Amino acid sequence: MSDALVLSKDAQDLLFRSARTANSFTDEPVTDEQLRAIYDLVKFGPTAMNNQPLRVTAVRSPEARERLVRHMGGNNAPKTAKAPLALVLSADSSFHEHFPTTFPVLPDARENFSGMPVEAREDMALRNAFLQVAYLIVGVRAAGLAAGPMTGFDAEGLREELFGTDSTQTPVVVMNIGRPGPDAWFDRLPRLDYEAAVTEI
Repeated sequence: MSDALVLSKDAQDLLFRSARTANSFTDEPVTDEQLRAIYDLVKFGPTAMNNQPLRVTAVRSPEARERLVRHMGGNNAPKTAKAPLALVLSADSSFHEHFPTTFPVLPDARENFSGMPVEAREDMALRNAFLQVAYLIVGVRAAGLAAGPMTGFDAEGLREELFGTDSTQTPVVVMNIGRPGPDAWFDRLPRLDYEAAVTEI
């Protein structure tokens, strides 16, 4: 165990070593207070130009859950149907509309980004939304909950279902969260060691 980390070993284990992707959950609800606390923590994670493109849709009602599940692939459908809370995590290519608030150091940022091709904004939104998804996973763990992030779904179908074809939001991850249930974990797969992943030049 390295002494280079200032975070306690228990916290390291909670967030990383002992944390797993959950495939089943108990019936214990995830409250609005828990979800707000998670977001209010992870919103401080960095993004390019502080653009914060992640949008979170908390799917709570049975009707909305049915609409979501029909777009989930394979085994992801029954997992999502049973989870106490499912989140649709989307990248919003209209992130620049919030620049007067989120990036006031550049007063003309919104106008500059309004004039660029939408594909460029979509690319920037996707890259940074995935960063924020990773922060969110760690935040869920910090709340003592487990996350089950999934990319196996019909993104275009879900986008049309929830937001409409003209929406600037593109679903990138569906994440089930809650207390882990029976047989929640698959066997942990190997990780690359330092020498395989890190190169010094």
